[in-house]
Amino acid sequence: MPSESEFVAALVATLPADLRLEVPAGDDAAVLRPPAGRRTVVTVDMLMEGVDFVLGAECSPEAVGHKALAVNLSDLAAMGARPEAAVVAVALPRQGGEPLGRGIQAGIATLAATYNLALAGGDTNTWSGPLVISITAIGSVAPGRAWRRDMARPGDLLVASGGFGGSILGRHLAVEPRCREAAWIAESFLVHAAIDVSDGLSLDLGRMMAASRTAGVVDLDAVPIHPDAVRLAARDGREPLEHALEDGEDFEIVLAMPAADARRLVVESARHPPGTQFTIIGEVVAGAGLMARSAGGPLCPLIPRGYLHGFDDQAP
Repeated sequence: MPSESEFVAALVATLPADLRLEVPAGDDAAVLRPPAGRRTVVTVDMLMEGVDFVLGAECSPEAVGHKALAVNLSDLAAMGARPEAAVVAVALPRQGGEPLGRGIQAGIATLAATYNLALAGGDTNTWSGPLVISITAIGSVAPGRAWRRDMARPGDLLVASGGFGGSILGRHLAVEPRCREAAWIAESFLVHAAIDVSDGLSLDLGRMMAASRTAGVVDLDAVPIHPDAVRLAARDGREPLEHALEDGEDFEIVLAMPAADARRLVVESARHPPGTQFTIIGEVVAGAGLMARSAGGPLCPLIPRGYLHGFDDQAP
């Protein structure tokens, strides 16, 4: 078995050279060359075996690496930021950790190449516990152009990418970050606020409304329900709409936009590669919280629901 130093050296040797790295991976720290005239955007996500994935026949190490980087890229997309670099920290189980680490690196490297992302290094440990991986992704955005979740305004329309619900059937691993879509939107449309949907459509939308000190009205008939939500509903007896509103791990983006821009985005997105569907799902109004409406029906409170990490009540 190779030592940790030999293992890390072998991984570092696979990283391609990148002009954004003045000092590349392998030193005590990397040194980045920030793009001229742009602001730096930083995000971090940690994934844990048994919570965010379960290794096995349906989840390879490559899939774990892909997801670990993709969820960070989704955060960058929700800020309207361009991916630039990433650092990876991983705690590998001592038993079988070497091939597991190589597979994870392969999944990360493939996605990084897809989005022209520099892998700047990281840290590797071994322990007796399950796999834990944390990636810090670095992006860039023009000054004053970062999308935020606290700038939605009454009169904005709410626009969502893709479809929602049932991600546990496989999409929670095969995450497709909306980086290309975000770059195009940022160049062509006005966005007041944005958020990525990781914990549930209603929960994350509620967070954006709370940050913006506004209320959101969701048109239930307009929510794009993914076919996976329909399949999952057939198994567990819940409604597909419930899954769409509450399941989480869709990693789509929701935008609050002026009405004219929102309507134009819906029309033009179908013709713009990669042809991602965008749907107007409601509007921003004065007030607080979320409300729901159906065709011909009254406004009703919509309780934000989704996935939340929690703590045990029992003291250690």
